[in-house]
Amino acid sequence: MTHTPKSYDKLFKIDVPNVDATPKYDSYDVVIVGGATMGACTAWFLASNPDFKGRVLIVEKDQSYLASQTAASNNCMRQQFANPINVKIGQHCADFVRNFRENLGGDTAVPELGIRNFGYLYLSDSPELTKVLERDQNVQEEAGAGTKMVDADTIAAAYPFYNLSDIQAGSLNTVDEGYYDAPLMVEWLLRKSIEKGVDYVENEVVEMGREGDQITSVTLATGQVVQAGAVVNAAGTRAGNVAALAGIELDIQPKRRYTYIFKAKEPLDRDLPLTIDPTGVHFRQFGDNYLVGCPPLGEDSTVGVDDFSAEETIWADKIHPIISNRIPQFKDVEIIDFWMGHYDFNTFDFNVVIGPHDKVSNFHFTNGSSGHGSQQGPSVGRGVAEQIIYGEFRSLDLSPFLYDRFAKGERVIERAVI
Repeated sequence: MTHTPKSYDKLFKIDVPNVDATPKYDSYDVVIVGGATMGACTAWFLASNPDFKGRVLIVEKDQSYLASQTAASNNCMRQQFANPINVKIGQHCADFVRNFRENLGGDTAVPELGIRNFGYLYLSDSPELTKVLERDQNVQEEAGAGTKMVDADTIAAAYPFYNLSDIQAGSLNTVDEGYYDAPLMVEWLLRKSIEKGVDYVENEVVEMGREGDQITSVTLATGQVVQAGAVVNAAGTRAGNVAALAGIELDIQPKRRYTYIFKAKEPLDRDLPLTIDPTGVHFRQFGDNYLVGCPPLGEDSTVGVDDFSAEETIWADKIHPIISNRIPQFKDVEIIDFWMGHYDFNTFDFNVVIGPHDKVSNFHFTNGSSGHGSQQGPSVGRGVAEQIIYGEFRSLDLSPFLYDRFAKGERVIERAVI
């Protein structure tokens, strides 16, 4: 069965006004390659920092964003990670979003984003998985997150619609965990950055000039050469291609992730937490309907950056059997929409690569968040801005995520990747 996306461009539109293809200047202090979540966050934290007086240029390949990870994102927020730094990053995003208008200067035109706190619920069907969740819960609690371990009876009392016949336990947090409008955040970060003097062009970086350990310029697809004091790689799944232009190796692999929106004939009587089934399929509330996401059938293989082909049987063979088993009310549903997007996997340790290259010191990374970009963008953008302005992280120590960990063989593993 083939499902044709119906409303993808309407659900996740990012509107940036008055876009040109030609930069205003021939020289910028910072050139950001990519204008989605990571690029927008970096631009904002540069432009809004009173200690930064330079010019910033964002070069976005496609202003429609329809093939970007930001547009395909499920817009989730959580602190339920296995690594304490990622818990802190999630908390910063929650605070940034909850106070979004204030953080952008108090302009009443800026929307109040808010968080729909239906929570995250990881389910365990084995003693081994329960021990993993317990270890993660201890990490999260020490970092100040509200995660609690719950037994099957507690889950059943709070959410009586689940089939828990095979479930032993779960980890649940309903504080700053759920949904927020990440594309709307990106749109307003771009708008307010442009108001502060950031230039934004729809163009493509096709070459970089390099002298020794410095990037000196970028060449655009239209032929213009722009001198660059620093370059930020915010190119999502194309990050490896952009790094290669600078003569740098970066292994970021695009991997398929499916999303379906569906309506239940018999809706649930309360919000559905983002439920991570032991199979890896996850599903949650989506307005008055429901969203389900999952990896592909079989091997989670790497695909081309422009490969958005979909496996036609994934709904019938994988998704629907799992969700209807876990929630019997989902046996009778109607598919409203679907899309297939990409995770930008850093297969080294499933964590973001941030900050300057260890040898090309003015080339900065914001790459490989492995599906967590929407909730990590504010911290990553702030951290990269601090590196550019001060030469160090000041708000949150993100040094374990620096590029030089590759050469050192120092993996900072994030196990809790959905």
